[in-house]
Amino acid sequence: MSPEYAGDGLFSVKSDVFSFGVLVLEIVSGKRNRRFFHPGHNHNLLGHAWMLYKEGRSLELLDANLGSSCNESEVLQSINVGLLCVQQCPEDRPSMSSVVLMLGHDGALPESKEPGFFINENGLHFDDAHLPSNHGAISANEMTITLLDAR
Repeated sequence: MSPEYAGDGLFSVKSDVFSFGVLVLEIVSGKRNRRFFHPGHNHNLLGHAWMLYKEGRSLELLDANLGSSCNESEVLQSINVGLLCVQQCPEDRPSMSSVVLMLGHDGALPESKEPGFFINENGLHFDDAHLPSNHGAISANEMTITLLDAR
């Protein structure tokens, strides 16, 4: 779910691009964003992928079961495209037609910016500029729990 939809209820084609980026990173890593756990930090999959990307270690994201059967440059390109799709600002995300072109051609890609809506050591992170202007404390302990009950 894109940050602008989760925070403001705003949905656009860039929301779909965000979701596609999450799927790309999940496929490459073999892990789900929602249930991702790393013993060395509290990041979710997006935060972990971003950290590895910034440190020049993106290949460490690759699922160990795929390691020897993959083209490393294609994996790096897929991770970079995935990170471009999950950028915080919708305006920074590419269109889906651009994503298709980026995945189909070898070449330099733009530098990715920080992903939106990832969990870091300090808790949930998202840019205040993308929250509704009337936002206050979400709850007393800055956490919410939603339970869905079937009818």
